[in-house]
Amino acid sequence: MKSTAAMVGGDLVLRSPFSSASGCTCILSLKRHSLASLGSLPPNSCTNFSPNSHAPCLPITHLKNRSHKLSRLVPRAAESTQPSSIAAAPADKPTVPDNEFSLAKVSFGVIGLSVGVSLLSYGFGAYFNILPGSEWSALMLTYGFPLAIIGMALKYAELKPVPCLTYSDAEALREKCSTPILTQVRNDVTRYRYGDEQHLEEALKRIFQYGLGGGIPRRSAPMLQRIREEVTEDGKYSVVLVFEAKALEFSDFKRREAKFTSFFGPGITAEIAEGEKNIYEVKLISNTTL
Repeated sequence: MKSTAAMVGGDLVLRSPFSSASGCTCILSLKRHSLASLGSLPPNSCTNFSPNSHAPCLPITHLKNRSHKLSRLVPRAAESTQPSSIAAAPADKPTVPDNEFSLAKVSFGVIGLSVGVSLLSYGFGAYFNILPGSEWSALMLTYGFPLAIIGMALKYAELKPVPCLTYSDAEALREKCSTPILTQVRNDVTRYRYGDEQHLEEALKRIFQYGLGGGIPRRSAPMLQRIREEVTEDGKYSVVLVFEAKALEFSDFKRREAKFTSFFGPGITAEIAEGEKNIYEVKLISNTTL
């Protein structure tokens, strides 16, 4: 006896020589639908098929039950992978916007370069009588050229300020609880600097001892990314220095905790915390309380 195969609605249905006796039908589904949707097979839709081996078959009713169970389990499995949204996110603490204007926040490189290039451009235009004011062209060229050079030099040596996040409760304690060194650190890193390779360069050089025994290579030095003013759990004012150090580990910062305390002291206590990947926080906590 030969086996038969039939295509029903995109499904390949195999019938073995024993299907009449056992009531079994092997169904290979090529579409994503419930096997229960298959009805009775058309009587004239079978073609001869000679398999090399007899495949095991299951009764259609058994396949229907399994398909129905799978259709209920798949949505539940998908729902179980979704993150839970029961826990509400805590409300953010109020922060203080940094809208205060200060010359320390102005780039002198941009100013010098803009003024110099403007004087040079207008001076050349006036010299060739393209623009009015030819009698002033020599003066504009004389001052425009050195201003442009100075502006380019300042722009090249410029070190941009790091962002500072200040919470409102920390701002209220800053005036009475901040030490002079903490105030100086905050002011230095939030303004433009010229000629320095990085913020707090001298402090990091002494703490990490670049190129010395027990120190680290200069190329592995941590880079200051931002600072944060906040109040600790016990109500103390603190300035948090957030560093990125791809070549260092948490232990490299932790064993220098006492050096951070002595360098930025007196009147403060340094604590080291590990943030996200390659991020380390140095908390300079003021010992002054109200």
